[in-house]
Amino acid sequence: MKRSGGSETAKRRAGERAVDAVDDGDVVGLGTGSTAAHAIRALGRRVDAGLDVSGVATSLQSRELAREAGIPLTSLDAVGSVDVAIDGTDQFDRETGALIKGGGAAHAREKVVDASADRFLVVADPSKAARGLDASVPVELLPAARRPVESAVRDLGGEPTLRAAERKDGPVVTDNGNLVLDCAFGALSNPGALATDLARVPGVVAHGLFVDLADAVLVGTEDGVETRSYGSE
Repeated sequence: MKRSGGSETAKRRAGERAVDAVDDGDVVGLGTGSTAAHAIRALGRRVDAGLDVSGVATSLQSRELAREAGIPLTSLDAVGSVDVAIDGTDQFDRETGALIKGGGAAHAREKVVDASADRFLVVADPSKAARGLDASVPVELLPAARRPVESAVRDLGGEPTLRAAERKDGPVVTDNGNLVLDCAFGALSNPGALATDLARVPGVVAHGLFVDLADAVLVGTEDGVETRSYGSE
């Protein structure tokens, strides 16, 4: 579920700085969420000024926002990969760059696009930074597999909670027609191992652990942007 916190100024600074890394001719992965939305709007302004790019949306939300911003859209099927992906996060480990995503229930498509990118830039505000990951891990699953997946999560030491929709009865349903479990594991001593274990559970479509994917995290503040580089950046 979404984590609150962080000023709009900090989010806007991070999103705008990430867009500075986009070059003419790039295919850009367009993330989902409030911080990624600032990046999409900033990219739209650059397109309006003459930048030639195309975008790959990670959700219905980001697709509609990109259309409003005037960004030409394509699909991952059409292009195969993206040059740079810009996406937000619910929590990131300052030391390793590992992420927990899925507060907006778009992490399945986000992971496919972000993992395909030559450069994956994460935009965040200071409230998302942590020393080690301890937020709940979203798990998208096939509706018919709810009970077995819940049991498997408990076997892995987690406590699953079916995510309820806001302002309507019933659970959250993703853009892919699936359900989401928010799984509390406490402090994660080995996010990579948990990511592997969750991925092996039959019925799991995608989990919100993004390990060894981020090239840099751009943290907006009231005064500027702090860049933390990981991997090859």
